Formats: sequence, structure tokens, C-alpha cells
Amino acid sequence: MTSARRRNGLVRMKSLVIGATGIVGSHIVQHLVAAGERPTALSRTRHHNAQIDWIEGDLGAPDALPIAACETLYCTADVGLLAEALRHLDCSALKRVVVFTSTSIVTKMDSEIAAEREHLRRLVDGEQRLIAVCEQHSIGWTILRPTIIYAEGRDGNVSRLARLIQKFGFLPLMGSGVGLRQPVHAEDLAVGAIQAAASAAAVNKTYALPGGETITYREMVGRIFDALGKRRRIISAPPIVWRAAFALAKPFFPNANAAMGSRMSMDMVFDGAPAAGDFGWSPRGFRPKFSTSG
Repeated sequence: MTSARRRNGLVRMKSLVIGATGIVGSHIVQHLVAAGERPTALSRTRHHNAQIDWIEGDLGAPDALPIAACETLYCTADVGLLAEALRHLDCSALKRVVVFTSTSIVTKMDSEIAAEREHLRRLVDGEQRLIAVCEQHSIGWTILRPTIIYAEGRDGNVSRLARLIQKFGFLPLMGSGVGLRQPVHAEDLAVGAIQAAASAAAVNKTYALPGGETITYREMVGRIFDALGKRRRIISAPPIVWRAAFALAKPFFPNANAAMGSRMSMDMVFDGAPAAGDFGWSPRGFRPKFSTSG
């Protein structure tokens, strides 16, 4: 299979999507199929779709993955695992790698929670190792760092807040919740990833991917109330009261910690202009849509 034949359109190399059942990866697969491609999708559980070549496997065991050569690889899974896996996979045809990490690398690196700091250090290390492997094999890379990701009913951020509101009818905030946020929809991230993979300007760069609006944490919560068809009942609580309320809500946030309260007054804002200029990043505003039935 020669590069000339690929350029002439006689052979079309596939894309590989790792993390294909996740909230972003599933949208990447859907958009690739809609564009006329037959992607290869990797996840830990097997799925059946006539338009997709589905592979069941674990990125942590790359030697056992029956993955054919591909030109473009999208990864929403652990970037460190991908960096190691690329040393074992067939990279002979691979031209572009697009991966997702997080803007938390910037906002939470000095977290008071040791486990968070360690997780983010591993994330940064994974990014650096991925870059090194890609450069070793002359593969173009793009790292995308989203802000708060949501996908109605599926994510662990906005949708969990929605479930709390549904259960209790109100939501306490530590303080007034004036910290700025930029929630970004999972489908917009999928579209952005595909656009970045097709852009020569995005090669070997890292981008923040914020949502289309900058709003306060309080307003973000208010819009979740609106989406549920409920009156906004947001209570500004002192730290001691908020922490007590957090203890009640902890089952809804098994991976959360009390530090999230103090962050409600912190700005976590990023510039989407570089991504807009290089690959047309244009996300929607924050207007989530939840089913209000039941």
C-alpha cells in the first residue's frame, strides 16, 4: 500500500477511536460515520454496529489488541497509557494523534488534595511521554484540554448536579459562587477533535477548549434548574454549613472532595481563540437540555 495510492484516493485509511463508548469518544465515532468513514473503535466491552469495526480490548495491554494500521488516532482514555501503547502498536501509517486531557492541569495543580495533585502530575507526565513517542515516530500530535465537560444524563459534572437538584429541590453553594466557568458539551469536543485532526495548523500544539459562554458557577447551577423546569433555589451557605450539606450529597459525587466548595469562588477561565483560529473551534453556549418527565 503506497502513499501515492492513498493520496489518489484508491485506499482510504481508517481512523481509530480509543475510548469509543465515552461521552466524547462516542460522539467522535458518530461524526466520523456521518462523514462517510468506517472507523475502528476500541472499548473494554464489545459492541455491534454495521458501520463500525469494533474491537474489545484494554489499552493497558496493547500487545493483545488486534488493531490494523490507521492514519488518525483519537484518544479520550488515559494519555499515559496511550503513550506506552504506541510503542507496541503499528504506527507505520499513523500521521495524526489527537488526545484529550484537562484544563485542571492548570487550575488544580496546587490542590489541597494530595490525590488530585498526584493525578495531575501523572497527566502532565503522560502528555510529555506522548509527545516524545510521537516525535520519535514523526507523528503529528494535538493535545486538547477541555474545561467542564457535560453531556446531559451521562457526565459526572453537570448531570450529577442535576440529579442533586432533582432529589433535594435546592442546591447549596459555599459562598456566593461567583467563580467563572466555561462548560463545554461533549459533542462540541468531538467535532473540535475531528477538525483539529484535519488542520495542519494544529500539529504539535496544545489547546484549551472552553465552552461558548463564560458564566458564574451560580449562573451555571441556575441554568441547570432552568433545564429541569424548576424554580432556582440556590442557597449561599457558610463553609461549615456547606460542608455538612456536601456530606449528605457525597454519594452522588463518589470522586468529589470538599475542596470543590472553595473553588466555587475561583475563576477557571481559558482562551479559546487559538483553537478557533487554527481549526475553527466554535462551541455552543451553556443551555443544557434535560428530560423533565417523571
